[in-house]
Amino acid sequence: MFQLLFTIVAVEAALILTLGFGTPVRRVVVKLLDLLKQGRGPLVTKTVAATMLVLFGSVLFSTIQINTRVSESGGVANPTDQVMFANRILESFLMGTVLFLALVMDRMHYYTRELQITRRNLEVAVKKTKTAA
Repeated sequence: MFQLLFTIVAVEAALILTLGFGTPVRRVVVKLLDLLKQGRGPLVTKTVAATMLVLFGSVLFSTIQINTRVSESGGVANPTDQVMFANRILESFLMGTVLFLALVMDRMHYYTRELQITRRNLEVAVKKTKTAA
């Protein structure tokens, strides 16, 4: 599970960096995200995000249970609880990061798209004013 989450975080970070800088790859990424947001794409994305949110809540609940069990036993955790607690904390952090980066990527795509539309409209307006003058 950790390898999958680390891979998703790395891919999302790469896409965010690609959207952040004006490289030739950005046009391709924007077009791919446009295609992803058409048809059934949003439904699948929302379903996956909701599933990850439920898993995130489950992991947090499990972490709280481990913490409660440790505090009830006098504050001394056995090695198994320590390992499980560390794994749950890492897993919840990675899931939260994946969800946050997905939100950032969605907003950056939206603003990049709006910027392209605004630039095109500005170019059209400049051409109209030059031909009118």
